[in-house]
Amino acid sequence: MRAGDTFYKLSIQYKVSLESILRANPGVDPNNLQIGQVVCIPAATPPQPLCPGGTLYTIRAGDTIYNLANRYNVSVDDILRANPGIDPNNLQIGQVICIPAPRCPGGTLYTIRAGDTIYNLANRYNVSVNDILKANPGIDPNNLQIGQVICIPAATPPQPSCPGGMLYTIKAGDTIYNLANRYNVSVDDILRANPGIDPNNLQIGQVICIPAATPPQPSCPGGMLYTIKAGDTIYNLANRYNVSVDDILKANPGIDPNNLQIGQVICIPCMPAPTPPQPSCPGGTLYTIMEGDNLGSILIKFNISVNDLISVNPNFDPHKIVAGQKLCIPPHKSGICPSGTNPYLITSHDAPQEKLVVAHLAMKFKISISDLMLANPNLAPSDFTVGMKICVPSK
Repeated sequence: MRAGDTFYKLSIQYKVSLESILRANPGVDPNNLQIGQVVCIPAATPPQPLCPGGTLYTIRAGDTIYNLANRYNVSVDDILRANPGIDPNNLQIGQVICIPAPRCPGGTLYTIRAGDTIYNLANRYNVSVNDILKANPGIDPNNLQIGQVICIPAATPPQPSCPGGMLYTIKAGDTIYNLANRYNVSVDDILRANPGIDPNNLQIGQVICIPAATPPQPSCPGGMLYTIKAGDTIYNLANRYNVSVDDILKANPGIDPNNLQIGQVICIPCMPAPTPPQPSCPGGTLYTIMEGDNLGSILIKFNISVNDLISVNPNFDPHKIVAGQKLCIPPHKSGICPSGTNPYLITSHDAPQEKLVVAHLAMKFKISISDLMLANPNLAPSDFTVGMKICVPSK
């Protein structure tokens, strides 16, 4: 030690950490260094090599680049490229090198365990022994080493069924849309012929079914398209659909009535169904009941009472709400609570800020909003206010 030396200055001077110097000099008091005192400065730790995607490996006795390449299923050149400047003939015990990841496009890297064989791995991953050997050139199937990394290739998917169509192998740039245009079929036809296919993730080499082009459908304005079945004739179709033979022939110019083909599509003309008249709703609004609607939700939405609704919809059954049904929604008229229920005066405790009073009361008395509204047919949801007398159904 010289005058002015400190462990901190020495760590900077020799490019080692302060902790490394302290570990190398157990028992030395860093706060009481003496001029002339001899201390140990440990060797600087070499930086770890970069190894993106690979594995850092510490050289042990007996290691060579060749046996490491075999063990990790990479080539000697791969290891040398990943470790520029390494001397393959002078590996040092404790030296850290990069073992690059084996190449296994589309497959799975697998680390050999005790008892593994190529045959049982092939069965486990549903691939052939030959597929594994092809994916691992140079592997010795009779001398697998525990810890050795090999590539398990992806299982080859089965060929799709494609009756009447053609099998097509996806190429770079293919999309379902341009294949549909190329083969004169619709995108929906291709998707139906390939259930489970992801149209946004086609893989090069993937085999799909291109269905046969569908012949154009005949025009049939105001009528219906019909597919010929065994035993059909123009005469019995005319009787079945209450049209004349001439009407069917006129709607299908060029058809041969004596040579109908099973699967042939023809037009059956028919009169359009009359449009049902809209219900009358003077002074109100027509509303079409939607999925999920119930009596309570309709009354709350339009702030009307049960009596309001029934007065202008005489055939409406409040116990049978049907989606698609049209209702006349009149303006609300308040009235008197009917008899047959228990009276109740709404208090301030029944008016929480976070929910409707009617919803709070329904929960309080363990009944539905619809039941509470039916018991108060002249009240709209907004009529349920503090101080209002209401009727609560008896349990």
